[in-house]
Amino acid sequence: MLRISLMRPISFLAIVFLVVCCKNETASEEKNSEEEVANSVETPNPIEKPLKLTFDQANTLANLPLECVQVEYPNKLNQTLGGKENLGEPKELHPAFYGCFDWHSSVHGHWSLVKLLKKFPKLEKREEAIVKLKENISKENIEKEIEYFGDKHNKSYERTYGWAWLLKLAEELHTWDDPVARELEVNLQPLTDLIAQKFIDFLPKLRYPIRVGEHTNTAFGLSFAWDYANTMSNLKLKESIENKAREFYSNDEGCPITWEPSGYDFLSPCFEEIDIMRRVLDQKEFEQWISDFMPQLKAKNFNIEVGEVSDRNDGKLVHLDGLNFSRAWVLYGLAKQYKEYEHLFYVANRHVNYSLPNLVGDAYEGGHWLGSFAIYALDANTQ
Repeated sequence: MLRISLMRPISFLAIVFLVVCCKNETASEEKNSEEEVANSVETPNPIEKPLKLTFDQANTLANLPLECVQVEYPNKLNQTLGGKENLGEPKELHPAFYGCFDWHSSVHGHWSLVKLLKKFPKLEKREEAIVKLKENISKENIEKEIEYFGDKHNKSYERTYGWAWLLKLAEELHTWDDPVARELEVNLQPLTDLIAQKFIDFLPKLRYPIRVGEHTNTAFGLSFAWDYANTMSNLKLKESIENKAREFYSNDEGCPITWEPSGYDFLSPCFEEIDIMRRVLDQKEFEQWISDFMPQLKAKNFNIEVGEVSDRNDGKLVHLDGLNFSRAWVLYGLAKQYKEYEHLFYVANRHVNYSLPNLVGDAYEGGHWLGSFAIYALDANTQ
């Protein structure tokens, strides 16, 4: 009995010792594991700079619009038929912007050529590009385009995505110091004026913003139209846009970025809203606004996964490559405007690097439009 009574306290102490040691060892292992996970997360480089469009990339990307701006079929007209008299071949209905599958893609295909010619005067296919631009954006062709918008069944045609790209094309021509640009700008001007007025007339009627990741996204249309109005000192248009942006977005907070992307997005509803508000608000207003809207952007380790494309032969699924480029141009613009967001260059670069290598090949379903998105992102020209 004596032996047993002596052993009990010894056994109890041993058990306590073992439990404490094991607990400490487990805690140590968990801590080490957490540190390993933390160290494995890719940390953005706060001094990384935006990717820039190179001459070789420019020559490659120029081939995309050159191969489609005068290709009539396949074609998606998106028109409303008031009667059989409205039927016609794409080139007959839209002699300026009939190629590249649909009207708005044709417009920003022309923008791509103008941007590349302006940025790279020695572009390899410069002469071919100029010939096609002059053939398409002629005085007679633009008059016919205006006639189409005058049809009572198509007054809202391409509202507001195509409108926005038309104004972006007009802005690019205006800021290109070249005789070719002056000729094209004059030819395009009647349609430019019509579209600017359409924005002015439409915005007061729009009671609620359209918050989607495709063409009708209101913030995207306002951003491009604001750029045109700002460059051209069109105060009426600029004021109309700024009033509507403040009305729609000033009180927004907690944008659900984790809900993005939807399956067919090529625009980010959250990021597009940031893009227009950084233009419209002064620095103090913007800092207050974004602190409520997306405060996580201020974190130096902010990151967001790229939009992954499962099938680049699917015209809808490939929209996600466009999302990567449009996210990038928003982040580049924000990081260029405000130094405290320079860490976002890293995030933007990741998005570009995911999608840019895939802009090759005839089977690629985004070829007729994605080149424009890549050029705009790489140029990082949003101010």
